[in-house]
Amino acid sequence: MKTSVIDEIRKLCLFYPEVHEHVDGFGHISFRVKDKPFVIIGETLSIKTLPATQEILLEQPGFIKAPYIGRHGWVLVEIEKVGWQTIEGLIREGFLIAAPKRLADHIRNG
Repeated sequence: MKTSVIDEIRKLCLFYPEVHEHVDGFGHISFRVKDKPFVIIGETLSIKTLPATQEILLEQPGFIKAPYIGRHGWVLVEIEKVGWQTIEGLIREGFLIAAPKRLADHIRNG
């Protein structure tokens, strides 16, 4: 994945409080809140979604159920087929799912 795309995703993820970036032994980058991942970047972009959101997204071009973790609401996002506004909204949803209630409430009400 291009560095500029990774930088844009990084900017969107690190906007949220208490988010940190983690790189695993395979070189995959994940963005986590309280060590719960909500975005993973490897060869593709994966974002954690609510099951209902995942169901809707899978009916649209540009979204694929993530292997192994798809049963937990994760979708692969084909960046070139999906606009940045959509990606930004999905990152927000992913953060709200992973974040502790106090942080999620702060974002929802803030």
